[in-house]
Amino acid sequence: MNKIMGLDLGSRTVGIALSDMLGMIAHGLETYRFEPDHYQDALNHVLEIVEKEQIHTIVLGLPKHMNGDIGDRAKISIRFKEKLLERKPELNVVLADERLTTKVAEQSLIYANVSRKKRKAVIDKMAAVTILQNYLDSH
Repeated sequence: MNKIMGLDLGSRTVGIALSDMLGMIAHGLETYRFEPDHYQDALNHVLEIVEKEQIHTIVLGLPKHMNGDIGDRAKISIRFKEKLLERKPELNVVLADERLTTKVAEQSLIYANVSRKKRKAVIDKMAAVTILQNYLDSH
């Protein structure tokens, strides 16, 4: 089995997580920062990791509204998926409901006594871990 990548895409950062080779445990790789709304930079960075780690599946967070509607942020994730597939059509890109993942990640960090400043630096990476782990647990 190959590693699976989890992504939490924001307007300035993308949290990146990878699974182990067995596809059982997600761990945070990094929070990649880019200029606001320069998604091409994020796309290029993600694709470099896809190549290096031989990723075949990406689980991309889809930030729906609490009522399930698709808003502007979710549309950006859908476009990001389309761009990934344009560049690498053989990828399997799964959109995963990410409602409350940032909240869950933040609560975990608070529970672990991580300072507010450090939480801010890793929250997107931890949200990506939560998105990926939810996916791994359900498959």
